[in-house]
Amino acid sequence: MAQRRLVIKLGGGQVEDAQFLDRLVEVIHDLEDRQVLIVHGGGKEIASWQERLGLEPRFVEGLRVTDAQSLQVAEMVLSGLVNKRLVARLVSSGVDAVGLSGVDGGLIRVERMSHPAGDLGFVGHVVKVDPTPLEALLEQHFLPVISPISLGLDGQTYNVNADHAAWAIARAVGAESLVFVSDVPGVLMEGNVLAHLEADQIEPLIHTGVIRGGMVPKVRSALAALAGGVPTVRITNLQGLRSGGGTVIS
Repeated sequence: MAQRRLVIKLGGGQVEDAQFLDRLVEVIHDLEDRQVLIVHGGGKEIASWQERLGLEPRFVEGLRVTDAQSLQVAEMVLSGLVNKRLVARLVSSGVDAVGLSGVDGGLIRVERMSHPAGDLGFVGHVVKVDPTPLEALLEQHFLPVISPISLGLDGQTYNVNADHAAWAIARAVGAESLVFVSDVPGVLMEGNVLAHLEADQIEPLIHTGVIRGGMVPKVRSALAALAGGVPTVRITNLQGLRSGGGTVIS
């Protein structure tokens, strides 16, 4: 019987926290009955390096505006510092992890994203995912750790929101579940976790500001994943990943 597949998306705030990585390793070991794939962000470190280099971090509805210099920073941080930190921690704990980006093997191909609220620069919209490199790694019992830097159909590299990359990969590999691991336990309303959200509730909650900032691309990516055939999408923290808590979107 084929193993069930789980895609875990990690936020930028978690991947620089040593204690979080220690707990993550424990959870990964608990998931040995599944084939796990990790997609990660790294937004806080990108912003930190932008500021060091005199660049101003800018966002449009939770999406990072990426000019040519900021793209270089994003590539350095996501495919270099963050990706290898995660892989090193996993391998050191006995997990056979392999790091790659959306560029490698033509894994994620994109077009330049247009947005009605403003020019995003070198930000990519996912057009297709070729799961062949991931299938090869999973077949050999490796855990893929994926940076969302991706390859444009025009040959240019692009920064892709990690939430968007995660749902596209989950759909392409036939994952049974996609979990967005955040620094909050789920989608919150008046301080309480919403255990379940219907698709038609999401845009009104964005409009009223209940869902805002970086949570906006998460919930919209959850909808895209569901539309693409991923059976279950959940937004939670690491504790919720282990216990099954958080917000389930259907």
